[in-house]
Amino acid sequence: MPWDARRPGSSADGGPEGAGTARSRAQKQCRKSSFAFYQAVRDLVPVWLLEDMRASEAFHWDERGRAAAYSPSEALLYALVHDHQEYAHYLLATFPRRALALPSASFRCCSAPGLHVALAVRYNRVGILRRILRTVRDFPAEERARLLDRRGCGRGEGGGTSVHVACELTRPECLFLLLGHGASPGLRDGGGLTPLELLLRQLCRDPGATSAAALPASASASASGEPRQRRLLLLDLLALYTPAGATGPAPRELLSDQPRWQRLLGDDKFHWLAGLAPPSLFTRAMQVLVTAISPSRFPEALDELPLPPFLQPLDLTGKG
Repeated sequence: MPWDARRPGSSADGGPEGAGTARSRAQKQCRKSSFAFYQAVRDLVPVWLLEDMRASEAFHWDERGRAAAYSPSEALLYALVHDHQEYAHYLLATFPRRALALPSASFRCCSAPGLHVALAVRYNRVGILRRILRTVRDFPAEERARLLDRRGCGRGEGGGTSVHVACELTRPECLFLLLGHGASPGLRDGGGLTPLELLLRQLCRDPGATSAAALPASASASASGEPRQRRLLLLDLLALYTPAGATGPAPRELLSDQPRWQRLLGDDKFHWLAGLAPPSLFTRAMQVLVTAISPSRFPEALDELPLPPFLQPLDLTGKG
């Protein structure tokens, strides 16, 4: 879509044009070109054509009241929403820092960094999240931590981190990628909850909660895709990355309904999370194995480990 290049202050017939009319015309053109770019990303148009549009004819109306070209950061937001993996990979490879920088104010609700990480988790874009995390491997440790442990907007995200979002929305693949790249499992959201405490509350609200071991084989298989089973998988992942003695107030919640939690979690996990016993030898061995993997080799190095069955079905490529 070509941009209207008439001189400011001139109308279509060459006569004078008021400032208000010129501004209205520019805004209308911005809306058209912005929607055209949005549609092109949504329709998975080839990368070269998207970049040609972004460089020459796609504009949005920014917070300063003027036409602005889309930044790599803003283009990456569109690629995330519509799962345009090729475009996301191109932007991250070509503009690693600019693609993960804060977008302009019209594309966000607060100034917290790491918006793209949280959005990838929210939309369950596992493949793009993996590429984002691969990109930030080369960032300084402090900058990487700001992106991974970003606290979201208190209005829309409850002040939680991307780990909280993964637990809240039941995204085990995203959670495993975040934890494997160094995201903290112990930070608190705006309500004072850690991801583990948030997850326990979700499990507590499930009236049909019971352990997979207590179900018949056929029932266990049919329930494998249900949210409760995926929440239990999230709990297993958090257990691998939660340091000893770092379960916070969780023991009080567990001990308040001990029989139910023991059925749900199993004796070993219940006693550890409730602070009644150290983790089992199996859990401790898996903690050492998984946390020994450097973020620079995660998740590729998982293929070299003797993983338990509950981790093996996870698709961390985003292609499934």
